[in-house]
Amino acid sequence: MPIQVLMPALSPTMTEGNLAKWHKTEGEAVASGDVLAEIETDKATMEVEAVDEGILGKILVAEGAHGVAVNTPIALILEDGEDPASLDDRRLAKVPGGAQAAAGDGAAAGKTSAAEKGGAAGEGSAPASTQFERGTSDRVFASPLARRIAADAGLEIKSIAGSGPRGRVVKADVEEAIARGGAKILDGGAKPTPTLAEAPGLPAFEAVPLTTMRKVIAQRLAESKREAPHFYLTVDCEIDKLLAVRKELNGASDAYKISVNDFVVRACALALREVPAANAAWAGDSIRLFQRADVSVAVAIPDGLITPVIRSADEKRLVAISNEMKDLASRAREGKLAPEEYQGGTFGLSNLGMFGIKEFSAVINPPQACILAVGAGTQRAVVKDGALAVATVMASTLSIDHRAVDGAVGAQFLAAYKRLIENPLSILL
Repeated sequence: MPIQVLMPALSPTMTEGNLAKWHKTEGEAVASGDVLAEIETDKATMEVEAVDEGILGKILVAEGAHGVAVNTPIALILEDGEDPASLDDRRLAKVPGGAQAAAGDGAAAGKTSAAEKGGAAGEGSAPASTQFERGTSDRVFASPLARRIAADAGLEIKSIAGSGPRGRVVKADVEEAIARGGAKILDGGAKPTPTLAEAPGLPAFEAVPLTTMRKVIAQRLAESKREAPHFYLTVDCEIDKLLAVRKELNGASDAYKISVNDFVVRACALALREVPAANAAWAGDSIRLFQRADVSVAVAIPDGLITPVIRSADEKRLVAISNEMKDLASRAREGKLAPEEYQGGTFGLSNLGMFGIKEFSAVINPPQACILAVGAGTQRAVVKDGALAVATVMASTLSIDHRAVDGAVGAQFLAAYKRLIENPLSILL
């Protein structure tokens, strides 16, 4: 019987995704390992590979479809000797975005591809979101991947004709526009006027549809603030010695460019090694104490943020951390991170110092119990040996889930972190 290819769950938080592109067409032979399609998750764009061989008999979800629920059949593969007539359209039903999926008693009678079995979320998956309608608005709907590619190329998304459902702009449309040079270039001149809406008692506004990533961010952070009892501890660290060491290191070679954030990542990891009770997660019926310091570092991307992980950061040299962080951040902004590269961190880090933010408190990313928010280094008046002096001071605030980590543990962690930051040679050891 036909083999179902299901929309896979490519991350623990994924309940729906966008089908960005098909790499195979109906009637084409499929071999194990062939890339069938590109799926946009809440974090990245991933390729779905076939684990069975046969003929791609029916595409059930059209390229460019938005908000396809995990476990939804997206295609049917015919095994050797199977009759294409078995794919009777009377067994197909509509799903959001103009695509189709097999109907019946919860699933078609065909088998499920082994790759999708391993990645599916199982029963209870959230239903697919409704495809946004154009209505009377002339807003251009585009996939997150298409928007990212257009922005990177300096193209105006509204000038690109969409080939997806309801004229949605997909990756292939942007690539075609880049190839022919036919889209308008955003050069700082006049920008397109957004379509405005009105509501009683409110000024005119532009209603921006939520991306999958923004939905997940809203859901997880609201859950964190609602369920995790946050409390906050702050220390001021003098970083003049650190800045001097950094300048000396960067001046010694053109092969690397170490940032203050690289020092912070390693200092966090070494402090976790010294205070392992802070390297924890709340698990409902237990507290998980991790044996490895995997630091999740927040990186801003066009649709929100993502947290690539520097694993075993306490065991890596500064140069290794710096190179790895640059690579992860670059691929994060391109939507090319694999799930294992942004999942499973044990401790969070968010640094807004490069934006001039003096001090802030970050929201914990569950199930992690701690996240450190780092501000900019600014010159301040300090007292040294009873006399006023000037020092470059960097504020660091630790947000803590009190269910898993107590105040004394948080204070011990920050004391270790402060000592490391203020004595940067110890970070190099």
